[in-house]
Amino acid sequence: MSKSSQKFDVHQEITNRIVDALETAGEFQLPWIRNKGGSFARPVNIASKNPYNGVNIVSLWVSAQAHDYPSNLWGTYRQWQDQGCQVRKGEKSSLVVFYKTLQFEQQNEQSGELENGERMFARASWVFNAAQVEGFDAVEQELPEEPAFDPVARAEAFAATTKAVIVEGGDKACFIPSQDMIRMPERRRFTGTQTTTPVEAFYSTLCHELVHWSGAKSRLDRDLSGRFGSDSYAVEELIAELGAAFLCGDLGLALEPRADHACYIKNWLSVLKNDKKAVFTAASKASQAANWLINRESAA
Repeated sequence: MSKSSQKFDVHQEITNRIVDALETAGEFQLPWIRNKGGSFARPVNIASKNPYNGVNIVSLWVSAQAHDYPSNLWGTYRQWQDQGCQVRKGEKSSLVVFYKTLQFEQQNEQSGELENGERMFARASWVFNAAQVEGFDAVEQELPEEPAFDPVARAEAFAATTKAVIVEGGDKACFIPSQDMIRMPERRRFTGTQTTTPVEAFYSTLCHELVHWSGAKSRLDRDLSGRFGSDSYAVEELIAELGAAFLCGDLGLALEPRADHACYIKNWLSVLKNDKKAVFTAASKASQAANWLINRESAA
């Protein structure tokens, strides 16, 4: 079978792009960790004004980092045209995925009667960043302004509204399931990096542990053992890492690149290469956790 006649596999294509980014991201730098000069907010669709979710966040962050796009606004060729903009000639699109529901009839094996059924299937869509279009300035002025807030104050309020038990002390950040408690080193012990302040480092680490906390049986009941078996620990760490990135984007914080990322990357690459849908599952679970945690803030 010729390459041109092979069916396009959106799961494999997005996974390949993320694997490539991980393999070339640098010693401790991950595709979803942006420096302060770039756009770290969640990618937003220009037509709906809604943020992307799940694997599309990761896919577009990877693309934005690879091409150094400063904006978090994306849209299809037609969506940009509808906004009075024009994608520049020669610009390459980025891949996102959306799911459509297919209705079908099937016969009940026991009664023999026809029943209605539904099946979800993935469809690829190709989008362009605002940096790739002409006439973007006029559109940008029409978009709602980002709400002004003190990132540290909001992060403190966010952590409090989760109702998680957070104890500062010791030299390790971790979630202890048997005690349903998050343990964090004292905040004064955190140090900054070239792109992250000590305060941001503390809260980004806390977000990582809060994502772990969200997966407890009494909350989101995130059991990965059935799907990933011995790889479930690596996938849970990827979920926590992605979830922390999503939360930091929502809270206006930079994500702290930690030294332990290097050993995690090797495990993540192994899982992603062996299962083309693993990153979809991880990103979906991370998005679910981040949204669940953020919603607790708005409900408080």
